Amino acid sequence: MRYISTRGGISPISFKDAVMMGLASDGGLLLPDSYPAVTRDQLESWRKFSYPELAFEIISRYVEDIPAVDLKSLINRSYSTFSHPDVTPMVKQDGLYILELFHGVTLAFKDVALQFLGNLFEYILAERNQKLNIIGATSGDTGSAAIHGVRGKKGISIFILHPHGKTSEVQALQMTSVTDDNVHNIAIRGTFDDCQDMVKELFGDLEFKEKYSLGAVNSINWARVLAQVVYYFYAWLRATDESDVPVNFAVPTGNFGDIFAGYVAKRMGLPVGKLLLATNENNILTRFINNADYSLGTVVSTASPSMDIQIASNFERYLFHLFDENPERVKTAFTELKEKGRISFSQEEMLIVREDFCSASVNHGATLLAIRKFFDDTAYLLDPHTAVGVKAALDLLPPDSARICLATAHPAKFSETVEQSLGFQPPVPESVKELYGKPTRCEVMDADISKVREFFISHIV
Repeated sequence: MRYISTRGGISPISFKDAVMMGLASDGGLLLPDSYPAVTRDQLESWRKFSYPELAFEIISRYVEDIPAVDLKSLINRSYSTFSHPDVTPMVKQDGLYILELFHGVTLAFKDVALQFLGNLFEYILAERNQKLNIIGATSGDTGSAAIHGVRGKKGISIFILHPHGKTSEVQALQMTSVTDDNVHNIAIRGTFDDCQDMVKELFGDLEFKEKYSLGAVNSINWARVLAQVVYYFYAWLRATDESDVPVNFAVPTGNFGDIFAGYVAKRMGLPVGKLLLATNENNILTRFINNADYSLGTVVSTASPSMDIQIASNFERYLFHLFDENPERVKTAFTELKEKGRISFSQEEMLIVREDFCSASVNHGATLLAIRKFFDDTAYLLDPHTAVGVKAALDLLPPDSARICLATAHPAKFSETVEQSLGFQPPVPESVKELYGKPTRCEVMDADISKVREFFISHIV
């Protein structure tokens, strides 16, 4: 198994090199040169596996340069930090399966990947006697999950950019209350896309990247997507335990990473019907799937801030496959996006897209109503991101299928929105209560790449 770039400008590299490279040196995203096939008999043999056991079966198919005993240890250590023994338990409510991905240290689905990635970084750095300076952008959950994945780890410093005042209070506290010497929070006066653009620019400066040993924790890092593939298999195995029904997934997403993991699972052979991509008012991906309209708009602040994105980084990985793995076509598409603010698609390409995906956009009012109705019907609390997925699933997915909705965050992370919908705040986990009153540290600055660069250089390990 080797890793290649969506833009075709690098020689194939190993898994460990792909982890450390993050963004490909030619500006593209890294992908495996093939997807290992999983047979139905293999699937059936995994039904009784624990989450770490299943994770090893899937992840090991992509990793040839880490001994099995070491990889098992990394996986077991990563998921020992979760508060539920099943890691990503699934419950059935009102005819839907809710896949709870929020039992990690920061109560968001990003923990599933970033606990693993943090341990991977530490393992590889120790082996190579190297240091790493991680820089990433977050719309809310990635930053805190990344910080908690690497805090205190030897040889690593982390710099996280987030849009100032545009995350939830709990999201901000989970980042800024970590005052370890190797953790640096930067609040940007701007949007998530501003943050992401600056991170990409720093990675695109190959001399700077090499000189300062940059590493990526955003979903541009292939290891993050790989870790997320596992819970699609896990959920499918449990939804089909009682009957062999068709399975569809509803995924609230802004950056296309979480749903791309589902697409990878499907390419591996997981029997999935539709991948329902659910967006809020920032609906570029919905417009793409439904109307072939991938044109940039203005980011709107919503009650589901982790989805307040226009430029979806992981979309490039999907386009590589959609364009018959032609790097030149990928580069042409992103040149068009830069010059014209859009990407054009043929009718034949859109037919391929709609074989795998369907999509719906759920606005603020509909999100609040979805939280209220679901609670009235089931007494189950949804966070606003999950509510977007649930509303879309109820509207679009056939009720005679197993409809699996990814619950991406604990409702306590967005208590203001839950209270707006229900008139009361959700129960607050002890880990959230402990955030209030802690000292915080954060640098606020304009969306100025030169200022970010200066701050980074002055604080590296």
